[in-house]
Amino acid sequence: MGLYDFTFYDLIKRNAVACGSRLCWHEIDDGRQLSFTDYKMQVDRLASGLLHAGIEKGDRIGVLGKNSLEFFLIYGAAARLGAIVLPINWRLSADEVCFNLDDCQAKIVFADAEFQPIMQTKKDLLPTVTAWYNLKADLGDALKFSSLMEAGSLLPPTDVAGTDGFVIIHTAAVAGRPRGALLSHNNIVCADMHFISCMGFTEQHVNLNLLPLFHVAGLFMATSTFHAGGASLNISKFEAKEAVRLIQEKGATHFFDFPPILDSIVKAAAEDNSDISSLRAVVGLGTPETINQFQSMSGGSYYAMYGQTETSCLATIGRYDDRPGSAGRIIMLGDVQLVDEHEQVVAAGEVGEITVKGPMVFKGYWGLADDNAYTFRGGWHHTGDLGRFDEDGFLFYAGRKAEKELIKPGGENVYPAEVEKVILQHPAVAKTVVIGVPDPKWKEGIKAVCQLHAGKTVTATELIAFVGERIARFKKPQYVEFVDALPVNKDGSPDRAAVKSLYGKV
Repeated sequence: MGLYDFTFYDLIKRNAVACGSRLCWHEIDDGRQLSFTDYKMQVDRLASGLLHAGIEKGDRIGVLGKNSLEFFLIYGAAARLGAIVLPINWRLSADEVCFNLDDCQAKIVFADAEFQPIMQTKKDLLPTVTAWYNLKADLGDALKFSSLMEAGSLLPPTDVAGTDGFVIIHTAAVAGRPRGALLSHNNIVCADMHFISCMGFTEQHVNLNLLPLFHVAGLFMATSTFHAGGASLNISKFEAKEAVRLIQEKGATHFFDFPPILDSIVKAAAEDNSDISSLRAVVGLGTPETINQFQSMSGGSYYAMYGQTETSCLATIGRYDDRPGSAGRIIMLGDVQLVDEHEQVVAAGEVGEITVKGPMVFKGYWGLADDNAYTFRGGWHHTGDLGRFDEDGFLFYAGRKAEKELIKPGGENVYPAEVEKVILQHPAVAKTVVIGVPDPKWKEGIKAVCQLHAGKTVTATELIAFVGERIARFKKPQYVEFVDALPVNKDGSPDRAAVKSLYGKV
């Protein structure tokens, strides 16, 4: 709130004046439409209600629900009060949801009706949660969302700085434990400006809000469009034909793509001979075949990028056609270095760990001082990813360091260690190594290579179901292969490189 601060709520105030009656948000499911002025008014009312409900600066607000206007209003109201939004991946199991809420000691929780039953048996394990509220349309058995909108809009000033925390997004479970990445208001503004600058967003642009608001990519597509004065078309569930209809009828201009989103949209448009020429920009992780088909059909541009939650989504970005196969160049307000095991910068063409610094770097993992010290060693954020620069400064992704082996099915982050931990709970499994393999639908699939105890049996179908009952279903293996013996290193640990070499195909 100081002279040099600019928070997400400052942006809301700015746009209420600068963009006024322009369309800000269109809730496709029920037809609600808000202007920028309307959005600020509802944010203020919700902030007042949250204040009366006991929310203070720094308190965490859990949200377990699909994309909705209410969800986006919570982001704005939290920004007004200096509270921190804790969005939860609704695809997680009840135990995983409970862990994330407890990890950050949420004070109140909003949940869609469909997710409230999974939390009924967990409430006693969440002593910091003082109240549960319905999220969308007051559906469910919790306290009414509308009751928070009745307190009026008179609010005392709150001293919120750009460096204050704004959102905690839990990353995948490296070493078997999710970590809450704390992003500040400055992080959000920085990411917004990079998307706006690189992809050319203006007041005329329309975001097709496909990715969930609990995901950094979905959140920043919404906030950067909002920042530019454009509108977001919000749908709670992705369906390719509905997405094509909105592109054609509502003039959607951009969205964030994780496989197989763009591929299914392109195929649906081709089937119906639909016009998707309003699409000017898509950013994400598409395959060359899908990217080329999209650009041919629409005349728009595909943007490749590298980033993670910890870098506010972006560290490099560029048009796919500028250097096919690359992740673009370093963003304007950031620095990226590739270093070897001794923290020495490697030469162009050589592979090194991607390290990052700048205003897009997150504030740290919630409550994990040792992890933060290690991650931020030497004054750089160490991503655990590997890459190489070519002579022109384009970054090419080269996988993960062994200590942070990662699989990305459909854009989600899955650490093998977490899946292996669950598989080893099955009484028939003696050893396992989980690896990523090429997958025609998800780009990368999850494969479990298992060695069974002597005399024990389990089928692939049974083991996949076993895993899916204990952690989020998107983390379960799509493929299982049983072997007589897993290759091991001299110290007896699994030889992951050998497993990948021997069994890294579907």
